Amino acid sequence: MTAPLFAAAPWWRPSTGRTLAIKGGKPLVGSYPISGAKNAVLPLMVSALLTPHLVTLHNVPANLDVAVLAELLQRLGCSMNWSTTNGLSVTLCADRVRPRSIDQDLVTRMRASVLLLGALLARCGEAQLPLPGGDAIGLRGIDFHIAGLRAMGATVELDGGTIHATAPHGLRGAEILLPMPSVGATENLLLAAVLADGTTTLRNAAREPEIADLATCLIAMGAKIAGVGTHELTVEGGAPLKGAVHAVLPDRIEFGTLACIAAVTDGEMVLPNSHIDLLGTAAQSFEAAGVELRDAEGSVIARRAAGGLRGIDVTTGPYPEFATDLQAPVMALLASATGASAITETIFEQRFRHIDELRRMGANISVVSRTALVRGVDRLHGAAVTCTDIRAAAALVIAGLGASGETVLNGLDHLDRGYDRMVEKLAACGADIACGG
Repeated sequence: MTAPLFAAAPWWRPSTGRTLAIKGGKPLVGSYPISGAKNAVLPLMVSALLTPHLVTLHNVPANLDVAVLAELLQRLGCSMNWSTTNGLSVTLCADRVRPRSIDQDLVTRMRASVLLLGALLARCGEAQLPLPGGDAIGLRGIDFHIAGLRAMGATVELDGGTIHATAPHGLRGAEILLPMPSVGATENLLLAAVLADGTTTLRNAAREPEIADLATCLIAMGAKIAGVGTHELTVEGGAPLKGAVHAVLPDRIEFGTLACIAAVTDGEMVLPNSHIDLLGTAAQSFEAAGVELRDAEGSVIARRAAGGLRGIDVTTGPYPEFATDLQAPVMALLASATGASAITETIFEQRFRHIDELRRMGANISVVSRTALVRGVDRLHGAAVTCTDIRAAAALVIAGLGASGETVLNGLDHLDRGYDRMVEKLAACGADIACGG
């Protein structure tokens, strides 16, 4: 399905058609600029609801999720001014928020819409929205979000698939212990806590760089947050927030994906706006698998190591461990590596849906519980495949670029949701890739 155009994001144009045809086997050489992080920009945009003053974001990725959220925010009363000079930037102004103007169709298109809950409760004392949508990669319940908001004094009820939340007397600080370091719950409660009355201590908080990026922006807006980058965040809330100017950090998942593409095609790609430390401990796994990464003046040069690609064992986990969002791309890489690999997914219970599609391309992969056993083949072959989520779409692009023959991808909304002009930027590096339909 071709994505509609969004009035709130006039720059948005789908980069893909109904199908994407890739003729593999060509080494990719050239420069592929890494965009701002999708997983960072969405909570940053929501943070603008916390203040009536201007919030300007630079290095915004031009993807479908950003366009959807922009439409949601506009319908809530947030105005936006976009600039395409030196990349995409947006200035948001939420001086008149309408907390009940939620569009159900838009909310169910993306998981990050749940972040509206904490921000609207904190700013307006009420929020009502359908249960959020997004990729079908597991249950990803919002119990942690709701429990934390209730601890801060909110009344939250679920009725017929709709979340009804109120805090008529405002939120108050609380001691909150997350059962696991959930990224979404940490972001939601952080957004709520900065306007809550008193001190909120959030223990077992997630440590992902995108959370630190959100905290940095909130601090620039006047929030008092201690413990940024650790498992314990302390927020002195209650003070009104001002405006701020903030640049979105680079997308570590896009960076890792492009490193896989450089290695699987046996090319050499320069990846501006990135650095190896973005990957956390995953950088060591990349090196062990034969993906050579070298920092070079604000860029990373990625290519296949002289010894070729080698099988490795990978277990996903919270940052700084191996990111679950890199699991599918790395599986596509390892499908044609020498030897065997074991990839264990600990975060989402349904994040192996891309395996059947890789098998269509000749991958030798079996699954035991939550571990995928990958036995490398000499080369994958082209096939007709379907994208099942954002990261599966990227994995199939990787597989198609490294395979022999032609690969045709369907389900391309997923690719547009998470990547900024990927097809265009790959073609500039020599990929034989074209949209159809």
